[in-house]
Amino acid sequence: MSRLKKSAFTLAVALAAAGCSDPVDKAAKARIFSPEDPPKVVASAKEKLPPEDVADNPQVARRILGMDAAEVTERLGPHRYQATLGYEWTSEASIPVKLTETRTFHAGPGGVSGDFHGVLENSRDQGLEVMRVGGQVYARNRYGSFRQRLRDRGMAERTRAELTGAIRDFDSLFQGRIKLTPEGTVTHEGRTAWRYVVTLAPAAQADASRPLPPMPQAKKGGVDETTVRRANFFAHRLPRSLDGEVLVDSATSVVLKARLDGRMGVPGDKTPEAAELRLTLEAALSEVGKDPRLQPPEDFLPDADKPQGIADALDSFGIQRKKPTDSDEASPAAAPEPEDEEGT
Repeated sequence: MSRLKKSAFTLAVALAAAGCSDPVDKAAKARIFSPEDPPKVVASAKEKLPPEDVADNPQVARRILGMDAAEVTERLGPHRYQATLGYEWTSEASIPVKLTETRTFHAGPGGVSGDFHGVLENSRDQGLEVMRVGGQVYARNRYGSFRQRLRDRGMAERTRAELTGAIRDFDSLFQGRIKLTPEGTVTHEGRTAWRYVVTLAPAAQADASRPLPPMPQAKKGGVDETTVRRANFFAHRLPRSLDGEVLVDSATSVVLKARLDGRMGVPGDKTPEAAELRLTLEAALSEVGKDPRLQPPEDFLPDADKPQGIADALDSFGIQRKKPTDSDEASPAAAPEPEDEEGT
């Protein structure tokens, strides 16, 4: 057989083998070279959540009340979110403690990956501000300077979820006992919405088959008094009343407006003294479809590997940094480490 015929025969055998390849290999290649799946939030935004089923379907109600800001943007587009929360804590042994918190959030176009700007402020003169513009993240406390954040992966997304998750947190604090009763449809910001009246649902029976693990304890010194009170409150809290209303967009199933007012307490036999918390919420979406045209801050500090916070504070008070002495430099601990022979 000539060399040309041998080459043609070898090529034919190879092509035949390729044509009879393993179906498993074909399926693997199809998965490897298939288009990348969209982010989970994009798939969730395509899910149909009939707002008229909120009252009768607890799963739909939990999905709508706990909808993440990224999914809201995917469903609704650019918008503005404004929420005011009020906290009032009273007990038999102390004067009432009040705190008011304001949350403002602007979502730009682009869905889950789009620009946004969030601000959190409270009546104790505290707060923070986070923005993402063009894929770059900038953050600051209330009176600080903006700093670019290059290494805090996921920080902006977590802050976005926390700023806009007031209804979800409210529902969790009240043990998922928000009951929604339909009251027809209304118009909000030019959009048709289902109106639901909020009341306190009956307490559900706890699942004794899955007990919670014991709370971790400090190794030394025990647990401080503040931590004990906080843990007792969350363990023994009893929702007492809840009222308000929720408006759900008929087209996108997004909560357009919410007004909630609830009270919960802890009896005196569960804590050192009886205590009560009143929690209020006023939240609304506006400027739907309007591009906020967010711009990065004009002045911001560059990202830093190790900010000299403590050293700079000492310098500001005129406290000199400790300089190494001759004995320190001669000590083995202060001697430089030998370089690796391989240069690694």
